[in-house]
Amino acid sequence: MEGKMKVAVMLGIGKMGFEERDIPKAKDDEVLVKLEYVGICGSDLHYYETGAIGDYVVEPPFVLGHEPGGTVVEVGKNVKHLKVGDRVALEPGKTCGHCEFCKTGRYNLCPDVVFFATPPVDGVFQEYVAHEADLCFKLPDNVSTLEGALIEPLAVGFHAAIQGDAHLGQRAVVMGAGCIGLVSMMALKARGVSEVYVVDIMEKRLEKALELGATGVINGAKEDVLERVKELTDGTGMDLVIETAGTEITTRQAIHMAKKGSNIVLVGYSKSGEMTLPMSLVLDKELTFKTVFRYRHIYPMAIDAVAAGKVNLKGIVTDVFELDEAQKAMDYSVNNKADIVKAVIRIAE
Repeated sequence: MEGKMKVAVMLGIGKMGFEERDIPKAKDDEVLVKLEYVGICGSDLHYYETGAIGDYVVEPPFVLGHEPGGTVVEVGKNVKHLKVGDRVALEPGKTCGHCEFCKTGRYNLCPDVVFFATPPVDGVFQEYVAHEADLCFKLPDNVSTLEGALIEPLAVGFHAAIQGDAHLGQRAVVMGAGCIGLVSMMALKARGVSEVYVVDIMEKRLEKALELGATGVINGAKEDVLERVKELTDGTGMDLVIETAGTEITTRQAIHMAKKGSNIVLVGYSKSGEMTLPMSLVLDKELTFKTVFRYRHIYPMAIDAVAAGKVNLKGIVTDVFELDEAQKAMDYSVNNKADIVKAVIRIAE
């Protein structure tokens, strides 16, 4: 496909603009996708606010966005499983395929991953993208491209549930009711966990958790979280804790509320990257820590869960912006974190 496309670019900290770029060409193993929705992730906001995450530093002009859904408009000559008109969710990380981690199936740990919107790799706040066909997953008729865009965060939630060995008969708690906390809660429910509670200090997010199927919620600003968990578990503690808030307070609470011998899954990143934790209690309880870095082999399962009605992905979307409103979308998301659960950019219908 010849022609130009509109691209929203980050021009500096807190500043968005637009460029016109050539529509990319699909290579033999790629498809060209006309993007319809792209989610705004916490990492996008962090780059926008500070210009960096750890060693990854933005050099403007830079394209944000790594949660895309769209429709295939061109197919490379080696691609057999997709055709023009297929609606797809795009997994944003291309891995090397040759390292120890790729060869053993743990490709999310590949040191040479090329990931949308992770500097210096541009993201997808744009009209078209050419992407490896094996990383484009066809959506069933009853799953929209809006939901396709949100398969990416849902994959993190499912990876967290799998890392924690979530299963029927358990009581679990999720620390944090942001997007990742809510998709983790829904992933736990989809995997059969009997009771899932959500902890946060923002009432609107807790209301959203209940709306999306949480068994119950705990407002840490209004009640003693540990006392409430004792009541809920008759003093034995939770069978599984998923920590998505990334704070020292909530991680310490996770250790105190976990049942002896249980799993704690750490998903949230702390601002400093360091925490002081009660490790004597961890040892006394013989707790197992599992951690999450993105996901692996999750997209088909996540898409199936949405198609089967086990996960309400549309329910986490609180705000939709047009591509032309990229500056407004980013500023509003930065300044209204208490009200927004998930904002998305609609690029085309």
